[in-house]
Amino acid sequence: MHHDLSSNDPISIHHIIFGIASTAKSWSRRKEYVNMWWNHDNMRGCIFLDAPLDNDTFLDYDSDMPPICISNDTSWFGYTWDGGLRSAIRVARVVSETVALNHKNARWFVFGDDDTLFFPENLVKTLSKYDPNLWYYIGSKSESYVQNRHFSFSMAYGGAGFAISYPLAKVLAKVLDSCLERYAHLYGSDGRISSCLAELGVAVTNEPGFHQMDVTGDAFGLLMTHPMNPLVSLHHPDRIDPIFPNMTETNALRHLYEAANQDPHRILQQTVCYDRWYSWTVSISWGYAIEVFGVHVLVPDVLRTPVTFQPWLKNRVFNTFFNFDMRRHHHEPCRRPVVFHLDRVNSTKDGITSIYRIMVEQNCTFGMSSPRRIQEVKVYSQKLNLDIKQAPRRQCCDILPSSSYNLMEINIRACHEEELVRKKP
Repeated sequence: MHHDLSSNDPISIHHIIFGIASTAKSWSRRKEYVNMWWNHDNMRGCIFLDAPLDNDTFLDYDSDMPPICISNDTSWFGYTWDGGLRSAIRVARVVSETVALNHKNARWFVFGDDDTLFFPENLVKTLSKYDPNLWYYIGSKSESYVQNRHFSFSMAYGGAGFAISYPLAKVLAKVLDSCLERYAHLYGSDGRISSCLAELGVAVTNEPGFHQMDVTGDAFGLLMTHPMNPLVSLHHPDRIDPIFPNMTETNALRHLYEAANQDPHRILQQTVCYDRWYSWTVSISWGYAIEVFGVHVLVPDVLRTPVTFQPWLKNRVFNTFFNFDMRRHHHEPCRRPVVFHLDRVNSTKDGITSIYRIMVEQNCTFGMSSPRRIQEVKVYSQKLNLDIKQAPRRQCCDILPSSSYNLMEINIRACHEEELVRKKP
């Protein structure tokens, strides 16, 4: 049967049905995260709990949050991974139970955990590349080589979130229970879903904007060097340090969302330019932070991820292998680039100004030509409207002549056709 998608309308958030896995115990703690991205007026879906909320929590339930669904009993399924959690079966069945809600005009089903932070405009933008009448399973793998080696290189990791197109989800929901019985030996829900999709002949389509975030500590390096894809999701916010210094974890995340709401497609997009007077190299991760190197660094080296974070498991050397290019993060703070974090974003009809300041004071000695004398960086940009059907190209930036000795002003713009980003002679 062909599902009528009133097919010519462009995709909107209304065409996406969310299935979010939580537990009655963790919900009161995790609802903060869902609250950051959920919009009651135009989103549809359910939070799946293992048991009803107790009366106090239930009475406290915010009607602006997604409705609550109680997962069906899964005690009759086998689960044999030693030391794992049986709830993996319940969470895998969130897929079929979300489909069973029978929402009208659904094109995509998107699944995540209660600590998956989605960026809805970017999720819509990313899915708009694909035809929802075809069978698609879209997500990303872990950043950690050892996690992929242990679980799978070819599944979409559940915490990063993943999307399944309507017709594929309908078929998967019909066969899921019969398939789950063959995968009692697997650890997680995501492994079960990808195994059943493999039996249907469907492989994952990799989208690097979904982030499993299998790291701990300071995630600065990952946020500083985001790929040229819209930021779709972040996971495990409570396993990393607050992403802005001197803020609580939730306030830091809200701060990122404030910038993301002003210019969703640009959030975390990296731009590199050079200050030719001082031979500085400037890397901007828009809406998050700016690194200023006091020396000339070639573009490919700036684009590598500085290793600021710790591996998920710390005991063996291959835990430090990740699936991206890395650069050293110097153990002496005074020998690192100077970092300015987002202070505020202002939008006017002429464009967007984002202002970055030093939030971690280092007692470093420096001379007149050091970027350490800068106290504030102002970045001017226009709202980015990614045409996802075009090949992506990083934007360029110019360092503007500044009115003040300790202010740096930068304009971000589209690059000229033959422009090379390099230190000017």
